[in-house]
Amino acid sequence: VQLQASGGGLVQAGGSLRLTCAASGTIFNISKMQWFRQAPGKQRELVAAITSGGSTTYADSVKGRFTISRDNAKNTVSLQMNSLKPDDTAVYYCNMYTGAQNYWGQGTQVTVSS
Repeated sequence: VQLQASGGGLVQAGGSLRLTCAASGTIFNISKMQWFRQAPGKQRELVAAITSGGSTTYADSVKGRFTISRDNAKNTVSLQMNSLKPDDTAVYYCNMYTGAQNYWGQGTQVTVSS
């Protein structure tokens, strides 16, 4: 099973993008779906996470601007990003975790111009 992320692109500061990640097949018992990002020269960081029960966690830097959601039936996770800032520029990676296995998407580039 592979994860395919889409929705990245170039946007001006203050704009919005929606990232979506879909699994190519069925993944059972996904406990957590997450989005990470990695900017040039920086470590990969957790942006947002959502559990199977719908509980969400956000990095302080994106609280109030980003919203994570999931569709358990379709094995998809989305990240709505509003009020984007140049500091949000990074490659964004989706992740699905079952407790036994960790699945990663290939990454999608988000570039926010000032």
